[in-house]
Amino acid sequence: MTKRSLTPAAAAAATADEEDTKIEWPASLDEYEKLVMRMTTPRVKVDNAGCTTATRIMVDSARKHGILLEAVQVLTDLNLSIEKANICSDGRWFMDVFHVTDLNGNKVTDQSVINYIEQSLGTIHFARTKSFDGLTALELTGTDRLGMLSEVFAVLADLHCDVVEAKVWTHNGRIASLIYVKDCDSGTPIEDSQKIDRIEGRLRNVLKGDNDIRSAKTSVSMAVTHTERRLHQMMFADRDYERKPSVDSPLVVVQNCVERGYSVVNIHSKDRTKLLFDVVCTFTDMQYVVFHATANTSGEQAYLEFFIRHVDNTPISSEAEKQRVILCLQAAIERRASEGVRLELCTADRNGLLADVTRTFRENGLNVTRAEISTTTDKALNVFYVTDASGNPADPKLIESVRQKIGMSELKVKELPLLYHQKTERDDEPAVGSGGAMLLSLGSLVDTVYTQKEDGYGWGPLPPFSNCVVRKNLNLEWGRRKRYYGKVKSWCWDVVVGCFLLAGRNRILRGGIEEGQFSNMPGSAPDKEGM
Repeated sequence: MTKRSLTPAAAAAATADEEDTKIEWPASLDEYEKLVMRMTTPRVKVDNAGCTTATRIMVDSARKHGILLEAVQVLTDLNLSIEKANICSDGRWFMDVFHVTDLNGNKVTDQSVINYIEQSLGTIHFARTKSFDGLTALELTGTDRLGMLSEVFAVLADLHCDVVEAKVWTHNGRIASLIYVKDCDSGTPIEDSQKIDRIEGRLRNVLKGDNDIRSAKTSVSMAVTHTERRLHQMMFADRDYERKPSVDSPLVVVQNCVERGYSVVNIHSKDRTKLLFDVVCTFTDMQYVVFHATANTSGEQAYLEFFIRHVDNTPISSEAEKQRVILCLQAAIERRASEGVRLELCTADRNGLLADVTRTFRENGLNVTRAEISTTTDKALNVFYVTDASGNPADPKLIESVRQKIGMSELKVKELPLLYHQKTERDDEPAVGSGGAMLLSLGSLVDTVYTQKEDGYGWGPLPPFSNCVVRKNLNLEWGRRKRYYGKVKSWCWDVVVGCFLLAGRNRILRGGIEEGQFSNMPGSAPDKEGM
């Protein structure tokens, strides 16, 4: 009898012996528990032949709350971009298909990476996160303000805490940070209760500030948590989503599908890495289960659709709950949105490095909107997103000044917001003088000119000027033009001549008004004597 002819349970058991050597079982599990876990272990297939532009990853597993988030988390932790996804749940089983590329838009062809994907997705029942053994985790939430991060790192340096890893998010005037530290002197986790109390107290005072309308929170944890998921949970608990949506917020629409008993959530947002993770993380933390979903990207836009229910198998039941879901999803998408200039600091690690760098930012009026801190073999690899004090793009000259103070070779600019490129394009355009401005304003009053032609005089349109084109048409009938011209003929000529002088342009006099540029207007033009 072949495996194909067996029932699903028997086939899973038959395959168990082949896969048993690939799984490191906890010592506390007996054979029956191992069998159950083998039967529900996801089946993973990585295919590079079925799609010409992306690597296709198929995951087939028993459905349980949070397993979709764990699968997406594995892919995003590898910095893979999910270009397309289809999620389908059938009873107690689900099938996920992801089309992924690397950050350069290429297929995943490295066999070691493929093996890691298969192993990681195949063992997602064993919840694993990046290990932070030997470190103490500090969770901070409070009111965001200029120089906040500088003060936090200054306190930690003063208390002899070495920052090894950290991530900082800001959104809607709030800040959340997860900082992993160790004792500078011993290099071990901070376990002294009195020192922990001092750290919490001083950081709480920094986070609270003078005008904190909500209480600042600090806590010390030894638990292993996925950093970005924990940041979402912290900001969600801090209710950073309570604000009026702006015109730039992602479009989120929630409707109920009465026939199927689902709530349907449609999202239209600008595409970016880890977008699907942020959305699924929010659903999971809000106790919703995703039964079916599709995700597609087109250029820089992403379109996502989810069919969800509560964990108690009921859809969204009220308008207030619907609005809460919309606000929470918009906030989750916006938290990771990169605001400001991306600065990368790569230098030798030392005590007080972060306090010195962020103090330089503060003294020059730069506000850190997001930060990722990491240390590898005594090398600091830090990323900062900075704006000016008002949240607008910082002056490039100010950025260069800060780089000179910190070190041009150590602090580098990696990304510039779109506004910088738009401003550069505007600066490169030829400037319009005062005469050009007058011509533009007059264009709203007069869109034709009476001038000399080779065969006489006639009406013709104003020629196109650099940086301004007169488009407005008064649609005056020819008879009205003749009567109007008789009253303002001298004023019109004075204005036109004055505009030529002020603009400093002689395009018309050099032939800007030529044969063929005149409108074919009915009636005969006034003769020279009529001038």
